[in-house]
Amino acid sequence: MSAPDPRLRSAMGLVLLACVPGLLSLFWLQGWGVLFNLLLCAGTALACEPLLLAMRGQPPAPALADGSALVSAVLLAVALPPHAPWWLPVIAATVAIGIGKQAFGGVGRNLFNPAMVGYAFVLLSFPLQMTQWPGQASGFLDSLQLAFTGHGQIDAWAQPTVLDGLRHNRSLTVEELFAQHPGFGSIGGRDSEWINLAFLLGGLFLLQRKVISWHAPAGLLAGLFLFSLLCWNGSGSDSNGSPLLHLFSGSTMLAAFFIATEPVSGPKAPLARLLFGLGAGVLIYLIRTWGNYPDGTAFAILLMNLAVPALERQAARRQQATP
Repeated sequence: MSAPDPRLRSAMGLVLLACVPGLLSLFWLQGWGVLFNLLLCAGTALACEPLLLAMRGQPPAPALADGSALVSAVLLAVALPPHAPWWLPVIAATVAIGIGKQAFGGVGRNLFNPAMVGYAFVLLSFPLQMTQWPGQASGFLDSLQLAFTGHGQIDAWAQPTVLDGLRHNRSLTVEELFAQHPGFGSIGGRDSEWINLAFLLGGLFLLQRKVISWHAPAGLLAGLFLFSLLCWNGSGSDSNGSPLLHLFSGSTMLAAFFIATEPVSGPKAPLARLLFGLGAGVLIYLIRTWGNYPDGTAFAILLMNLAVPALERQAARRQQATP
């Protein structure tokens, strides 16, 4: 039985540690449903991994010990609505581990980001449940009832996201939206501003510890910022939102520092990582603005996963051409 790679296990542990500020902010702003999603996703992933390995005739211990399944479960859980029914995170985690990871051969072989595979599957399969976001955090009992019985009391339901409210706006100026929409804060989403700042803090920690390189995060943030700046048409009713709104709304910082940097499904060469992030940032903006979904992170990352071989070849040619 081969032992798990200690470097991978250490890196996964640091990624989980870097998620703590974001998890705490999510729990504070969205309530107990975040914890239920975490427990359900983690429990399902940690149960699904050894079962599938046993079916393939492989020992489960090394795969579980590396921590990759737990990281995928955490990243998936924070992307799900906090009051999703219990079966939604279970299905999402099962698909993430079963199809996104083990179907390709397990750790180090997956072509797509496992967490985004699980998220995209439930988003396409259960759109109604994936668009129910609370306007404020709810108590423990209400969250428990909503998750496991479908009954409970939510004082206020907001629109799916601030990005969705902006995309469907037809009559209000941006200033009027900020004043009237309960989900708008100072520069972006009221809650997502703090959540994005928390994940930015975690991402900077990963950069400082050299767990990730700067190329993919810088590319994604630059692509999203520059494209939103070029397409920004002011504060009228047809505005697509300012660059700062896009940077601090939705899952931008989570995508930049925790999802686009997934080491297996992403490219290895620095230039390819930069181009990967740049493409993901542009695609996120395009899907947010003109697509059918308010936040395009999952689809942007999965599409860029398909482009990884081409990006690697381009980076190799560029390196060979450099004297």
